[in-house]
Amino acid sequence: MQIQKSFDQQNSTGTIYVVPTPIGNLEDITYRALTVLKTVQWIAAEDTRNTKNLLRHFDIHTPLVSYHEHSKASREHDLLDRLANGESIALVSDAGMPTISDPGNELIQAAISERIPVISLPGANAALCALVASGLSTTEFLFHGFLPRKKKEKIAALENLQTMKATLLFYESPYRLTDTLGQLQAVFGNRQAVIGRELTKRFEEYVRGTMDELLSWSRETELKGEFCIVVEGSNQDQSNEDSLWWSHLSVQDHVYYYMENNKLTSKDAIKQVATDRKMAKRNVYQQFHMA
Repeated sequence: MQIQKSFDQQNSTGTIYVVPTPIGNLEDITYRALTVLKTVQWIAAEDTRNTKNLLRHFDIHTPLVSYHEHSKASREHDLLDRLANGESIALVSDAGMPTISDPGNELIQAAISERIPVISLPGANAALCALVASGLSTTEFLFHGFLPRKKKEKIAALENLQTMKATLLFYESPYRLTDTLGQLQAVFGNRQAVIGRELTKRFEEYVRGTMDELLSWSRETELKGEFCIVVEGSNQDQSNEDSLWWSHLSVQDHVYYYMENNKLTSKDAIKQVATDRKMAKRNVYQQFHMA
């Protein structure tokens, strides 16, 4: 067991401060974040070029070291040595909260194992902004971040989330948004969902509607910027779902089961799976042929 008293001044090592930075609007940075960035000995940044622009705007001259996806393994030992020598470090990503779909978690884990204090500051986060403004339930939610790029792996990830009652949060690029919406529709059906685009920036936009409506919108729109997708949770009864004989099967395997064991055509098997799962036939068809 380890107990950290974050503001115990008797600690002999430095401290890692996890500092969220604005996701678009520079006015979203906190006074405390600015104070930390000014007073630490080093700032570990995902992209030093990007962070230099932020520091220049606020007239901060703290030295930078790079800490990104490709350098984190080699840089970790150096940063831990600096912390052990009593120097404090602010960890920042390009935007938002470090470690949330960004580098930093490995460094934090290593620091904790060395009993170096880790203090997280509150601040900007795109997923929570999108959730709160979506109008969907905030009682329970799950942040998934980016889905796998490969179709088969993406489908498998979505099938694992299919019966969750929690509101689901995803990040996506403009290049894969339409494809991801199509797979969300195929696996989840025509749920309510919200797209948040360019959050806190000049062209911030929310698109609210059914999955069908959002998919149509994305096909007719020139997609630019960074996207959050917020999806309504399942309204299926999980306890009943778990008791059904097919609950462990993917949609594709469920269709194959009827084809192989009941000698049904693919058309009839898809119809039966749609009945079993209370899904639209076209969604079962899309999911079966997409896998």
